[in-house]
Amino acid sequence: MVSPMAMPHRMKPDRRLAVASPHDAVVIADPITRRLTDQDLHVAARTAAALDRFIEEHRLDGLAYYYQGEPGSEMRELVTNLIVGNSLLTAAGFPMCGESDLKTCLAMLIMDRLGIGGSFAEFHPIDFNEGFVLVGHDGPHHLNIAEGRPVLRSLLKYHGKPGAGASVEFKIKEGPITMLSIGQTADGRFKFVVGEGESVKGPIPATGNTNTRGFFEPDVRTFLTAWVREGPTHHFALGVGHHAGTIQLIAETLGVECAVVAKGCGSDLEP
Repeated sequence: MVSPMAMPHRMKPDRRLAVASPHDAVVIADPITRRLTDQDLHVAARTAAALDRFIEEHRLDGLAYYYQGEPGSEMRELVTNLIVGNSLLTAAGFPMCGESDLKTCLAMLIMDRLGIGGSFAEFHPIDFNEGFVLVGHDGPHHLNIAEGRPVLRSLLKYHGKPGAGASVEFKIKEGPITMLSIGQTADGRFKFVVGEGESVKGPIPATGNTNTRGFFEPDVRTFLTAWVREGPTHHFALGVGHHAGTIQLIAETLGVECAVVAKGCGSDLEP
């Protein structure tokens, strides 16, 4: 859990979430994805209400969590249906980070306080022909930086995790994007790894997850090689706009090493 700290603001998310159309041909092609069911919506709504109370009672600014639970148990149903509630909380200024990744929770918090989002993300498949990498994740996302209205879908099986239920799908707003990974050095100190790129229009898989077509200079292969060489965690926070310069100043203020892997057009980074 993230310790309570001063709260400069609480963002008000757009809580209107669309439901996937029953005639969505792409969904039919995915064997574990289907139109949102009434039962999954009911469970997700109850869990979201409980999460709101949990955050308030414990005065949290964020949460890094991992879940399991016995198959078929009420606990498994509860803890595997956090995605919708956590996405709403993340958009309201409380970063909710899956896979117990506390460092990425802090990266999401930094981006949120800068007003640029901070969605939980990692690299997905790479298209070397068109030169982009899908950037996204299953689990909680920052609804305020979605391109269009997010969609709720039911998953018969969550990707790489226990359980089934409602999930949130959208693309990040088209235009400039910034990524922040908080890793650590060989001597155990924090290290910021930052990259700027572009979210470009195009279709994404209808899998109930976020996915964004990320383009990076000079090309996706060179960028990913340089990114990995800096030793980031495989998760990172994803925000809108180019803000490597601002994040670099924050790192300098905190006495944290910062590596900027790629600079986008119109970056606030000093030449």
